[in-house]
Amino acid sequence: MYLLWKYFVLGFSALLPLINPLGSALIFLGLVGAAPIDTYRALARRIAINTVIFFAVIELIGSALLGFFGISLPIMQVSGGVVIAMIGWSLLNQKDSAPNPEKTETAVVPAVTQAEIDSLKEKAFYPFTFPITAGPGCIVVMLTLSVHVTQPSLSETVLSHVGLFIAAIVLSGLIYVCYAYAPRIARSISPSTAHGILRVVAFILLCIGVQIAWNGLSELLKPLLQRS
Repeated sequence: MYLLWKYFVLGFSALLPLINPLGSALIFLGLVGAAPIDTYRALARRIAINTVIFFAVIELIGSALLGFFGISLPIMQVSGGVVIAMIGWSLLNQKDSAPNPEKTETAVVPAVTQAEIDSLKEKAFYPFTFPITAGPGCIVVMLTLSVHVTQPSLSETVLSHVGLFIAAIVLSGLIYVCYAYAPRIARSISPSTAHGILRVVAFILLCIGVQIAWNGLSELLKPLLQRS
């Protein structure tokens, strides 16, 4: 059970700042507009399910993709770790952009017709799920983590993958809540609170990236150290 919770925390903390449910919800709000609350909830449900499937596919075929392209695990760890660390560093240093509640409200004034609602439902996967909710950065992180969870025994590997999958489910639940209640959240959340949480999670993401890169670099340097 230790591995399950370990990789749940690792996957959750690594993917959370990339998905950024609160920030993505504001983008989602601007794209959907003044649709009925039932439309918001229906879209949020589809996007959450799509996100779970999206991450599950990446997690399951990640190792096969590396084998197909002839990429070794240490190289993937170094490359993925550097990318994760760079994302965390950029999030730590990005400028705060607090949304203006008045502009948010005026942006959703025009009514949405039934034809537009049907069009929105057709966009549940693209672009609402990918790339707005889970973009290329999420693919790199999930692919790196899915390779990194390989353990000496099969049971430990399964537990590690289950931990990552649970993290994806929990994140998808947060996506559903934030998207389904995006108009209410936009009017009530404190921008400073959201930015503070994002900074803490971004620092954790930076540390995770450095650790993953170091694990891969250690494996690459081990033969050289043994020869010397």
